[in-house]
Amino acid sequence: MEGNDAIDQKERMISQIVDGLRLTLLHYGLWFKEVEYQLGLQTAMELEEETWQTAFPILMKRMGRLLGFETDTKGIPNQLKEKSEEELREILAALSINWLAADGVWFQSVEKNFDMFTAKRCTDICWSRFSPLEAFHIKTLIDLPEKGGLEALEEALKHRLYTNINEHIFERPDERTLIYRMSHCRVQEIRNRKGMEDYPCKSGGIIEYSTFARTIDPAIVTECIACPPDPHPEGWFCSWKFTLP
Repeated sequence: MEGNDAIDQKERMISQIVDGLRLTLLHYGLWFKEVEYQLGLQTAMELEEETWQTAFPILMKRMGRLLGFETDTKGIPNQLKEKSEEELREILAALSINWLAADGVWFQSVEKNFDMFTAKRCTDICWSRFSPLEAFHIKTLIDLPEKGGLEALEEALKHRLYTNINEHIFERPDERTLIYRMSHCRVQEIRNRKGMEDYPCKSGGIIEYSTFARTIDPAIVTECIACPPDPHPEGWFCSWKFTLP
């Protein structure tokens, strides 16, 4: 019995460790949510960047000492820097798929316990926060200029988490217009293979792409060419038009 008690105690501690990580992420997100409410989204994004640059090295250094890995001054594990570009692409793809999977499970949980309308309302509001946040992160990460126009937007779209999962096409009909088409969409293709109709993502897409573009350059105007439930050709699932007046 004592042996079983020791195993149970160890399993509980492991569960607490995993839940500690979960609670840390949730608490971090709650901080962002409240700062946005009190001070506005732009200020929240700027303060989150400052907070992350300070907190991440501290957190990773502490965990590195315990788990046996070394980090640089920015908190990046040295083992990560020793990976090849191909290995890093695989890691980035896995992280992107996990991000999308978590998004999907949240949607399914709300839909199962309430209804599709409530789930869509929740996901659309989430995109109204996540999309500008992702754009701000990309803008900072690759040092895009303020009000960089369509050139900056095209470069930013290439660095979204989605680009590690889906495939896209760019067109430039003229210098003041950018067309973006999603030629392969993981979510829709999985649904199609199961014999299901396209997921009607247009309402969320309008929020997603318009807020992303405005974060890169407030002057950019976003227009939906087509997005499910709209009909679309076999060559793409959704298409978006970005213009500068």
